[in-house]
Amino acid sequence: MTRPLRLALSGASGRMGHALLDLLGEDARFELVHAVVAPGSVHDGQPVSAAAAGSLRYAHDWTQAPPIDVIVDFSGPAALALALDHCLAHGTALVSGTTGVEAALEARLADAGQHIAILRAANFSLGVAVLTRLLREAAAALPDWDLEIVEAHHGRKQDAPSGTALALGQAAAAARNTTLEAAAVYSREGRPGERVEGSIGFAVVRGGDIVGEHTAMLIGQGERLELVHRATDRSIFARGALHAAHWLAGRAPGQWQLDDVITALR
Repeated sequence: MTRPLRLALSGASGRMGHALLDLLGEDARFELVHAVVAPGSVHDGQPVSAAAAGSLRYAHDWTQAPPIDVIVDFSGPAALALALDHCLAHGTALVSGTTGVEAALEARLADAGQHIAILRAANFSLGVAVLTRLLREAAAALPDWDLEIVEAHHGRKQDAPSGTALALGQAAAAARNTTLEAAAVYSREGRPGERVEGSIGFAVVRGGDIVGEHTAMLIGQGERLELVHRATDRSIFARGALHAAHWLAGRAPGQWQLDDVITALR
């Protein structure tokens, strides 16, 4: 496309929404045409930001949305469901980083790939995408080595392990022809006994203002391989989401992965 992509943002008043708006103000690849927040948001009725052209303001829903090439969603399950409705009705591509999705919506999202281009990720860092690929290869190449995943985040984070840590574990488990449900060990205390062969252990650190750190440790006899990613700036997640949005717009229907975006960047 020679014109800028018409992008809409779901969850514009959140932390990721702010980061995306900051980047959109300087990204000529996109034109921000719609931004959705929940009624009662602190930004309700206020201009979007310098990133928005003309008189664009925050909206509560998709009823007055203009034509859109791609929606970027960092909201919550309820808002994601509404964004998905709009995408399916108009054939619009969807990039989403929303987590905590229940089974019914997961099923709808899985089916949506038959009708629209959709890309979801727990973490839109391009570095984490490469880490996932490397871990997948290492776990398959060293199937008998013990695997531990350690993650660290700021003290305000609500869930543990992080969605990224779980995604790393799922990638490693699949590479070893098992599932995370079968292999994961989430806690050790007291006298848990010897390590179970083939298990994938998780450890969690919380404190301060750590943006996000993930370490995959593959431990053999007399040697250890560590794959590490450290995030120092939250904007990396927004930047990765915009890379994904630019790549996804105009694609054929399907369940695309951030790994596909990484491959295209070569």
